[in-house]
Amino acid sequence: MTATHGANPLRDAADRRLPRIAGPSGLVIFGVTGDLSRKKLMPAVYDLANRGLLPPGFSLIGFARREWQDEDFAQEVHDAVKEHARTPFREEVWHQLVQGMRFVQGDFDDDDAFENLKTTIAELDKAQGTGGNFAFYLSVPPKFFPQVVQQLKKHGLADQKEGSWRRAVIEKPFGHDLTSAKELNKVVHEVFPSNEVFRIDHYLGKETVQNILALRFANTLFEPIWNRSYVDHVQITMAEDIGIGGRAGYYDGIGAARDVIQNHLLQLLALTAMEEPASFDADALAAEKTKVLGAVKLPKDLGADTVRGQYAAGWQGGEQAVGYLQEDGIDARSKTDTYAAVKLEIDNRRWAGVPFYLRTGKRLGRRVTEIAVVFQRAPHSPFDHTTTEELGQNALVIRVQPDEGVTMRFGSKVPGTSMEVRDVSMDFAYGESFTESSPEAYERLILDVLLGDSNLFPRVEEVELSWKILDPIEHYWDKHGKPAQYESGTWGPVEADEMLARDGRSWRRP
Repeated sequence: MTATHGANPLRDAADRRLPRIAGPSGLVIFGVTGDLSRKKLMPAVYDLANRGLLPPGFSLIGFARREWQDEDFAQEVHDAVKEHARTPFREEVWHQLVQGMRFVQGDFDDDDAFENLKTTIAELDKAQGTGGNFAFYLSVPPKFFPQVVQQLKKHGLADQKEGSWRRAVIEKPFGHDLTSAKELNKVVHEVFPSNEVFRIDHYLGKETVQNILALRFANTLFEPIWNRSYVDHVQITMAEDIGIGGRAGYYDGIGAARDVIQNHLLQLLALTAMEEPASFDADALAAEKTKVLGAVKLPKDLGADTVRGQYAAGWQGGEQAVGYLQEDGIDARSKTDTYAAVKLEIDNRRWAGVPFYLRTGKRLGRRVTEIAVVFQRAPHSPFDHTTTEELGQNALVIRVQPDEGVTMRFGSKVPGTSMEVRDVSMDFAYGESFTESSPEAYERLILDVLLGDSNLFPRVEEVELSWKILDPIEHYWDKHGKPAQYESGTWGPVEADEMLARDGRSWRRP
């Protein structure tokens, strides 16, 4: 290998032993006192530093209304890291990280605060050598996105000087329907170029989600049968065993479908159903996901093939749980869905006629996210009915959380003198097969933002197509009836079971 002048001749880009390390850079977190920041973002920054993936002069600026000094902010980060970090706490790593920590106090409409932020960034550029490279992470309620972005523009904080970058990281939900998503895209792209806008969907940072692509395209075992000739249907489930907690202000009026189906589940559908990309780069992946989302077909009868529900009182985890309408801050007449199930089809050659069932809900039987590809029964069976009465359909189940891995379900003969075939499972668990534990999704995503790698971030087209799919369903629900009630701790309303029963199918019990 010939070395260019100034390059390290020992550093070969093809050498997988060398991790991708962020160059000089910093991160500004708006809404740094919130739960997301405390439990996920700050620990992820520490874990990246601990793994040697951040530059020595990395800077972290918190922006919030609290009357904190830099030392108070550092203490808050310290406590969050001690409580939530994935990797062990090391004093020398912390000592280096704390050098670049600053706090800016102010409201989002406070011009002085943004000028103060600008001065702080300039000081850190000199002291820490961040090279003018900063990402602005909007960990704030969606209604503040436009205001923060416009303040960044007004005070010149989004200006990209030659040789440096400025990026915006925006948490979901990206709008609450297609119209608001388009308006938000317009505001954001007036300030930041589209390649410098990173829309976070933390599910795409999970190892198991990325493994969908490895499973399909790195193996000859699955791709030949990954189509309508062999697949009977696909179920994508994201279940939570908790209620809304203290999020009444955010959740009421949004609901399960907007909160989860529009982003997480439709992204999982796109990865499961997409064609093989030309390469594993951001443009090629986005092109294939966009094709799939553009081919999604809504059911003709939205009343029969979509279900929304609300959890009622019940027993969960040995404790009595209150119903959604009894939660603090919830209007007793609220029609917000805490459970949503929809049947979709994909109008292309690979998937024509194969239903994709998506469901999500709070206060369900357990916390689990999985994709189940359920295969057709064998076209001919030489066994009599009594031999195979306990045999179900073959299935490949990708477990996204909490027990990350893959399960294959197939029929096997039961030991003994008679011929009896029963379902068995083969399990691959990340924790057992690899010595390295999976990084948190936010670690991977924050590192990708600093590297400018947008592989795992939904593009504008994907966001807008997702709203095009969900908007007609939400409009139908607005005009027709109320959410069905289901008891806390169960697997949702009976109407959802009936929806699949009409197709001769049933929901998997994860």
